[in-house]
Amino acid sequence: MAKIINGDNVATFKRPFKFKENLNEIIAKNVIKYRKLAGITQEQLAVDIGTSHEYQRRYESTLGQEGIALIKLYRISVVLNVSIDKFFEE
Repeated sequence: MAKIINGDNVATFKRPFKFKENLNEIIAKNVIKYRKLAGITQEQLAVDIGTSHEYQRRYESTLGQEGIALIKLYRISVVLNVSIDKFFEE
């Protein structure tokens, strides 16, 4: 059911979507996988995407517990020559 406010329909119910609860872990595992397939070290990837080696080491070792900025994931996808959607696959 939707309410009409100022001529706009406003949804008033929650639709049933299924969100991946472990998305950060999935992305981190894929970063590790594609980095290793490319034969690139954590240090080199960090240099290529403009971050510190410590950040990259911590991100991978915690399996993305802190998450990752979209711009960093985009840069990783460019450096590793992997389509960004591949990082979301289980």
